[in-house]
Amino acid sequence: MKTQVAIIGAGPSGLLLGHLLHLQGIDTVILEAKSPDYVLGRIRAGVLEQGTVDLLREAGVAARMDREGQVHEGVAFSFAGRQERIDLKALSGGKTVTVYGQTEVTRDLMDARRAAGGVSIYEAQDVALHDFYSDKPYVTFVRDGQTIELHCDYIAGCDGFHGISRRSAPADRIRTFERVYPFGWLGVLSRTPPVAHELIYANHERGFALCSMRSEQLSRYYVQCSLDDKVEDWSDQRFWDELRARLPQATAAALVTGPSIEKSIAPLRSFVAEPMQFGRLFLVGDAAHIVPPTGAKGLNLAASDVHALYHILRKTLLQGRTDLVAQYSGICLRRIWKAERFSWWMTSVLHRFSDDGFSQRMQLAELDYYTGSEAGRTTIAENYVGLPYEPIE
Repeated sequence: MKTQVAIIGAGPSGLLLGHLLHLQGIDTVILEAKSPDYVLGRIRAGVLEQGTVDLLREAGVAARMDREGQVHEGVAFSFAGRQERIDLKALSGGKTVTVYGQTEVTRDLMDARRAAGGVSIYEAQDVALHDFYSDKPYVTFVRDGQTIELHCDYIAGCDGFHGISRRSAPADRIRTFERVYPFGWLGVLSRTPPVAHELIYANHERGFALCSMRSEQLSRYYVQCSLDDKVEDWSDQRFWDELRARLPQATAAALVTGPSIEKSIAPLRSFVAEPMQFGRLFLVGDAAHIVPPTGAKGLNLAASDVHALYHILRKTLLQGRTDLVAQYSGICLRRIWKAERFSWWMTSVLHRFSDDGFSQRMQLAELDYYTGSEAGRTTIAENYVGLPYEPIE
């Protein structure tokens, strides 16, 4: 088999990159180790930055998002018994965020690739990357018991944190940075109306809480929990009681509860791999970086990687701009580290790390300062809606 760009992974970043390149007449083949149903079964966040929304529109896959997604012009921070709203739109020059589930983004991209006749090979086993430091890289995989070679010009590793792409990089040429947080998030999905029309991030002496949503009748709630906790330790009643305890009184009184339809515990970590390019292999999204979900940056960082790589490959393959390829890692990492900083800051000021009273007072002072200052509110808004993409020139 031959293609111009071999894409490893059929999550949202791989599918979006493949569709954008297809629109430019660039041939791609996507290899995915799992089945389509497995990919669609991953429950992930769904707060899309303005840049991600614009990129999905550019790809022509935003019709359902524009119809069903919820545009949010603000976000709230709850602490010390009060709630402060950040006016995202007013403070960021008109930008907003859109609540639209990552599963739905993936479904829309799958449908678009199928309609366009793009090649996506699911349940590809034993994927291996070869000769990516040469000008003739190729990928091998096993399908129906047969080993197949896929020859290409470039390889985009969009296969997540546990995928083969980052593990294929030479150990002496890659450096990783990581911080593992000493708590997790217990998340519950319920078929109930959200307690508020915008997200609420809560700092409470009992721990962090987040009120989010998927739609007007589908709510997503989280509470900070111990990494030793198990899902079966948390009955629905215990979860709702704990969530109420961490919210302001008026918000807690308005909470509509119901049976959970999904419940899970997720650990939190920050992770970055440098560089993100190895010859003709590029790491994209979770293959190169992980953020704690507090800042709602995971999918959005993947989209910004896709934006950079799409424009670099477009100009390289269609215009012969061989000078751009080496810029990918630097362009992406500048934005990634800023998003890592914001996610780290949000995690640091909203979660309970210990019983140390001084540290807790510092968190409250930080939140009081940032939400009480126009400069502070602007900083939060600019980062939350997403910093601008760096132009590829």
